[in-house]
Amino acid sequence: MVNRRQFLAGSSAAVALSAALPAWAQNSDPSGAGASLTALLETFFQEDLRRRPEAATNLGLDTGDLAGLRSRLGDRSAAGLAAEREAAASQMRRLAGIDRRSLSGIDAVNYDCVAYVLSNRLETYKRFDFGRPGERSPYAISQLTGCYQSTPTFLDTKHPIATQDDAEAYLSRLEAFATALDQDTERLDHDRGVGVVAPDFLLDTTLTQMRALRVDADKSDLVSSVAKRAKAKGIEGDWAARAAGIYTSKVLPALDRQIAAVEAARRQATHDAGVWHVKDGDAWYVDGLRANTTTTLSPDEVHKIGLDQGREITARLDAVLKAQGLTKGTVGQRIKALYQDPASFYPKTEEGKAQLIADLGVRLADVVSHLPQYFSTLPKAKAEVKPVPAQIDAGAPLAYYQSPSLDGKRPATIYFNLHDTGEWPKWALPSTLYHEGIPGHHLQVALAQETAGIPRYRSNMFFSGYGEGWALYAEQLADEMGMYEKEPMGRIGHLKFLLFRAGRCVIDTGMHHKRWTREQAVKYMVELTGDTESAMTRETDRYCAWPGQACSYKIGHTMWVRLRDQAKKELGPKFDIREFHHAGLSSGSMPLDVLSLVIQDYIKARQAA
Repeated sequence: MVNRRQFLAGSSAAVALSAALPAWAQNSDPSGAGASLTALLETFFQEDLRRRPEAATNLGLDTGDLAGLRSRLGDRSAAGLAAEREAAASQMRRLAGIDRRSLSGIDAVNYDCVAYVLSNRLETYKRFDFGRPGERSPYAISQLTGCYQSTPTFLDTKHPIATQDDAEAYLSRLEAFATALDQDTERLDHDRGVGVVAPDFLLDTTLTQMRALRVDADKSDLVSSVAKRAKAKGIEGDWAARAAGIYTSKVLPALDRQIAAVEAARRQATHDAGVWHVKDGDAWYVDGLRANTTTTLSPDEVHKIGLDQGREITARLDAVLKAQGLTKGTVGQRIKALYQDPASFYPKTEEGKAQLIADLGVRLADVVSHLPQYFSTLPKAKAEVKPVPAQIDAGAPLAYYQSPSLDGKRPATIYFNLHDTGEWPKWALPSTLYHEGIPGHHLQVALAQETAGIPRYRSNMFFSGYGEGWALYAEQLADEMGMYEKEPMGRIGHLKFLLFRAGRCVIDTGMHHKRWTREQAVKYMVELTGDTESAMTRETDRYCAWPGQACSYKIGHTMWVRLRDQAKKELGPKFDIREFHHAGLSSGSMPLDVLSLVIQDYIKARQAA
């Protein structure tokens, strides 16, 4: 894995994983070990789908032999967790049966990435007996984890209803939701028993969201969703009454049991923000930082990187602000002053929110028109912009991306949290759109899904350091593409969000390693970036629930920029940004050390051409 010296100096010294040529430089082995690996990874993919029915639906693959998955939800019980552990161990044993030394090109990249994921997953299962390792959170239930906050939206927006069988499957899943709630409650109780309880402020938000979900059947989206969509498709049946019966008799009691359990946990909770306060919390954080950044950078090293880069970005932002006549106060104070201009915001009405989403759609189409100058290959899958569902926006991130289905029937979705449009000045929207959508997550994820030679098991992997680093690099690329030439305030937004990501490295390590308080972290971010206290409070709470994840953005961005600078320097006139992007994206998501080796091979191949 990349260590601090290699990360900062750009050394190409040997790392834990073997070098591999990028897919464009060498064909995959059509027979022998390469073919065996491809077949094995498809087997892994099928196995994982059968254990995770929601993933099959999200990808549009719950058809044919997998059609039975459409009526199921994943097993969140202790037995289900044990099955996940055994599956990882079994897959690792079978992967080890293939000779890594006989692989090259995309086959070697595939092997190394899968081995990395499985070995880390097994290590996490071995060391920690709390939380949900697959969700990278120490807390089974929080404002961001637990089926109570994910399954209702999944059923409403991802579960298809085109036939009577689909509607029946919805009812089966609604009933399964009650079981899943009880399984999460059992996990919460287990974790409380071993000394793992989320901070009090996270549980307060969790309870707010749960109580908003707990409404009578005639007001529940869980009931109305199936009825409305079945009616729209002309599917006969008393779907509302049947859904209401399941909801009232099974879901509500399970939800009440979970609310009672969370209330009990809340009475036991402390106000300590960092994961250090739970059993094995310090070790969990080191593990989470490693898993999310795919480096061996220590918490202290990441903290220093955040501070150093924060100072550099602040200086750049200062110059841009001065060029706009904004000279008084600190950078954070000047940014905060921009939030006071009413003309910078959409109205806090449903009409205002609708206009915001519509304007982002226009901007998305504009950036797409510039892509051919920077990318030799573009995805077929489209992307659309939507607001975060109102029932979960109180605890959801400010924005996020959801990948398209593999069957091409559902486009990707770029979600913006419009809980308070006062958190979204117009100058802050473009950079986030480019990050979450195009040329950010959508370009990277959809290309991985569509690129031949990347097995489906791998194309649906996501390494946060690589993916979030690319998305932050995409914000910078949008500036280089000229997206702010006629909109200088948008460049302020770009640099402000770059500073925001550097600040994340500081407060994430601050809370989880240096034992900062939540209030200390929020104050730091407000002063650094000028953001509203409400937005920074919600973001800070996110980092409390997902230790280490927030650091992956700036660490990954730094690696992408460093590798591009290296390629420019070593290739000189032979450098083509389209080839660089193709080299970095054509092999799918990967650990940062593998990305570094892929780019080294791209440089060597281009030099020899």
